[in-house]
Amino acid sequence: MSAPRVLHLLTGPTAVGKTEWALRWAERRSAEIVSCDSLLFYRGMDIGTAKPSAGERARVPHHLIDVCAPAERMDIARYVALARTVVAGIVARGRPVLVTGGSGFYLKAFLAPVTDNVEVPEEVRAEVARWSPEEALARLRSLHPAGLGSLDVANPRRVARALERCLAAGSTLQALGESFRRQPGPFAGFRVELTRLERNPVELAGRIDGRVAGMLRAGLVDEVRQLRTEGFERNPSAARAIGYREVLAMLDGRLPERELAPAIARNTRALVKKQRTWFRTQLPAHRVLRADGIGGEDELFGG
Repeated sequence: MSAPRVLHLLTGPTAVGKTEWALRWAERRSAEIVSCDSLLFYRGMDIGTAKPSAGERARVPHHLIDVCAPAERMDIARYVALARTVVAGIVARGRPVLVTGGSGFYLKAFLAPVTDNVEVPEEVRAEVARWSPEEALARLRSLHPAGLGSLDVANPRRVARALERCLAAGSTLQALGESFRRQPGPFAGFRVELTRLERNPVELAGRIDGRVAGMLRAGLVDEVRQLRTEGFERNPSAARAIGYREVLAMLDGRLPERELAPAIARNTRALVKKQRTWFRTQLPAHRVLRADGIGGEDELFGG
């Protein structure tokens, strides 16, 4: 019997030091890096995302970076398809796979099912789009006389997506959920080695302040001006990202320039708090290391 294929996953909150340690580990082992960072997909979003530099990407092959125009949306189904192709190629080359990033939903694609197999025809999507939010919710309730469970019925977009899937599959949300939980994940044939990096909160806050100052010196405001000409505000995932939304607010006169850096740092710290909660509650058992206490890259995955 052949040995199981291995996925090495390195995660942790924003600014903890993932890029540095990922590069060191991958370079030592001739590995290739697969990004699961939800903002590194977009071309031109370089400074505000702390995207690995051209020099860093020359040291180690990186994948799933700069795969979308800034106005183009990425979704989890597309990401899974791209990631499976990339990982298969790395394995075929006989090189280790290192997945790294702090975006929980995309990271979860390597650990569990994240999409179902329901294909929603365009005519169903168009039909639901013609209904008002109230009409869509009423139709969805009619299909679920026992209730809608934990669905956020105050969110019209989620109601519409739920209704589309129910109509397309001819099934209820409960039945779709049960089927989803039974299906294997996209990388079920791999053994996963998962490590999370952490730092002292005070030290991490200082790193965030330094990162924000560095981004502004490097030209974040000009980067946002350029992205605006490319229509990135049509993509909420890009335009609402921390660093970008604050600059947009400043450019529109809704945020004084003197408050720009503090606002980005404050919102980044809030993001880190959410990331830590997600890591604690959503990740399976995993290795946790202090990023400032690692003696060498061999320690990342226990040797």
